[in-house]
Amino acid sequence: MRARHGLAHGRPAGNRACWLALVVAGALLVTGCTPPILANDPIVFPSPPAPSTAPSHAPDPIQISLPRDDGPHHRLTEWWYYTGHLRTQAGRRFGFEAVVFRAERGSVPVAWAAHLALTDERGDAFHYAQRSEIGAAVDHSPRDSAGTPTGFDLRVSGLSPTLIAAGAPPLAAPWRLAGGNGTDRIEAALSPEEAGASAAPFGLQLDLRATKPPAFHDGDGFVDFGPAGSSGIAWFDHQWGDFVSVGAGGWDWIALNLGDGTDMTASSVFDAAGELVLRYGTLVTAAGEVRRLDEEQLSTRSDGSYRSPSTGRVYPALWTVFVDDYAIVTTPTVRDQELDTRATTGVIYWEGSQNVAATKAGAPVGGEAYVEITRYR
Repeated sequence: MRARHGLAHGRPAGNRACWLALVVAGALLVTGCTPPILANDPIVFPSPPAPSTAPSHAPDPIQISLPRDDGPHHRLTEWWYYTGHLRTQAGRRFGFEAVVFRAERGSVPVAWAAHLALTDERGDAFHYAQRSEIGAAVDHSPRDSAGTPTGFDLRVSGLSPTLIAAGAPPLAAPWRLAGGNGTDRIEAALSPEEAGASAAPFGLQLDLRATKPPAFHDGDGFVDFGPAGSSGIAWFDHQWGDFVSVGAGGWDWIALNLGDGTDMTASSVFDAAGELVLRYGTLVTAAGEVRRLDEEQLSTRSDGSYRSPSTGRVYPALWTVFVDDYAIVTTPTVRDQELDTRATTGVIYWEGSQNVAATKAGAPVGGEAYVEITRYR
């Protein structure tokens, strides 16, 4: 992988509402298909027709300032990433994922991709969809008079190239992620063509409010992965930097929200040979205190395996985490939560909601969790 740097901040967030529905909308503009954006190295053209990159910037780490850094950055790779859990009054339980990726590769126009997923935790079902789009039309982020972002507002309308190739219209009602300063909104629903491909019409309409201050990894938001590159992970995860986000050996990531108000993440990063490069985490107390978890303070173990019936990829199936007085075991609420997003980001990964069995000093502690696995065999 190329040399790269990244900064990140994140925060636990509460949700206000959700709905499951089908949305049908017309399209007024036409765009071309977008190639996968995250699995590709930067592209350099001899005579770039319309450079999309900004003037050179100071090297990382650059001090994070919010809400400026809630907005987009002129870097190779960036994403705004939500995972969480929803409960209905009737007792149904869902996990959800909503993410927008941004990529600059050389002097071609900025490329965007979005993933949306829903796990029916008690119905043993998992559904997802993906989109991609090229150009500045996606970015509606508010900016001050100097052009500096004061938040983010991203709207991805382009359908998956796979659906377009099958005859679907190129655009649909946009999937929108917007927010800043700890108040965010997700508005996204599948088009009829997307609903047909995912075997379920679903959507999210969520108002989210941060329950704790932002958590900056390592205090300044900069995490150095050494030979694997640099970046960071969080609950609502906003990352940016001059790195190619998918490559080398991938990573395992666990996000935990425990019943006593403690939140934590644990990440294991691997090189191209599959060797562990780094294990680290971040713990946020019920009072909002942020503490880095070094490798000697954090122990994670994966057991068992799950083979995807769709791709044949094999993923770890059970996780055990030991931190301080906590002993935590997570198991998937639904075994098959794999996303094949080769059409938009060029990768396949497993991302899913988890059942949690946890104790603190031997006493039971409830909780919820999400796990992401970008390595497999």
